[in-house]
Amino acid sequence: MSHPAASPRSFVAHGPLRGQMTVPGDKSISHRALMFAALAIGTSRIEGLLEGEDVLVTAAALRAMGATIIRHDDGIWEVSGVGVGGLLQPTQALDMGNSGTSTRLLMGLVASHPITVTFVGDASLSARPMGRVIEPLSQMGADITASPGGKLPLMVRGICPAVPISYTLPVASAQVKSAVLLAGLNTPGITRVIEPIATRDHSERMLKGFGATLSVDETNQGRLISITGEAELKPQSIIVPGDPSSAAFFAVAASIIPGSDVLIANVGLNVTRTGLFSALRMMGADITKENPREVGGEPVADLRVRHAPLRAIDVPPDLAPSMIDEYPILFVAAALASGRTVARGAHELRVKESDRIATMAAALTAIGVEIEEFDDGLAITGSGGAMLPGGATIASKLDHRIAMSMAVAGLVAQASVTIDDVAPVATSFPSFFETLDALAG
Repeated sequence: MSHPAASPRSFVAHGPLRGQMTVPGDKSISHRALMFAALAIGTSRIEGLLEGEDVLVTAAALRAMGATIIRHDDGIWEVSGVGVGGLLQPTQALDMGNSGTSTRLLMGLVASHPITVTFVGDASLSARPMGRVIEPLSQMGADITASPGGKLPLMVRGICPAVPISYTLPVASAQVKSAVLLAGLNTPGITRVIEPIATRDHSERMLKGFGATLSVDETNQGRLISITGEAELKPQSIIVPGDPSSAAFFAVAASIIPGSDVLIANVGLNVTRTGLFSALRMMGADITKENPREVGGEPVADLRVRHAPLRAIDVPPDLAPSMIDEYPILFVAAALASGRTVARGAHELRVKESDRIATMAAALTAIGVEIEEFDDGLAITGSGGAMLPGGATIASKLDHRIAMSMAVAGLVAQASVTIDDVAPVATSFPSFFETLDALAG
């Protein structure tokens, strides 16, 4: 999947953001809902699915392997699955576009099926390492041939039966954990994953909901997740909550733009995803939960965010797994805080859609923010609430979160901040700019 021609857009400071908004469905949950439904026997119903490019890539790949996936005019998606073990050989390479989640999780699915699949992607995805997934899936018996550096294009020759393993994650990664669990679904016996540092647990919650035999135990080594293979998944009706990673941009924007008061409805607040909101509250942000409830097995609430002066903090490194996608927008919040914020322990940012540490360091420096770069994060000297100088064009590196984060930075800049290409925003938040315009009045 190729992105459209570069689409630059400029941003500059203006009045407060006010009103109520919704964010798209959670991207992580949307990917998993489609995949698990495709492995169930029968028809599942999904409401609130994120219809961004990344998730549509997953849907297209599952169709190519035999699942029937239909979107109805009312926005409800129906998935008729093939059953665990029933994936079919696709007739051509699967184009993953920019989606690392699609790639890594689908590699896990394919690994324990007797099919061969070639994965390709765009320039950004093709630069991302897949070795961390290749290693455990190879231990299970899959034959994986990758491009130099363990990158795309790559070919997975699945094996059936695969070999159950006990695998300790060398890095905190929900994608690697999920890939191994997905391979374990069609593997005889019990496949185990040990995560020394807890990561987002959407796979575990949803697999249980679909009827898989899965247990989670706390051990001296960390969380032990065990899944019994040759599972029979049952179709489900799923309601996808709003994506906290998408809500993060507006939570920060409302916090740093004077006079703002925004209600973000229906935000998923799984504790493994809320590190950004915890960090913002530590900085003095005014964020309150309204109407807390449970939707589809996930905690959900409406978030009311009002402008508040922010102060610098040392961001606790143990928050990293629960806010790994939100560091770019946290860096923007830090740029407006009083004092020097230090955020470290986030090595994973180096291997996202872009090197998010280097890319954000360059972007913030270009608009007048004082930055110190480390191998695992940044130190940011904030403006104390004063507007940033701005007046630069930002290289977003085809990274949707960089583009959205720097768009928010432009809202508190004296001179225009131009993003070189905002087209990748469609991968996760197609209505981002329309929502921003509506709140700005």
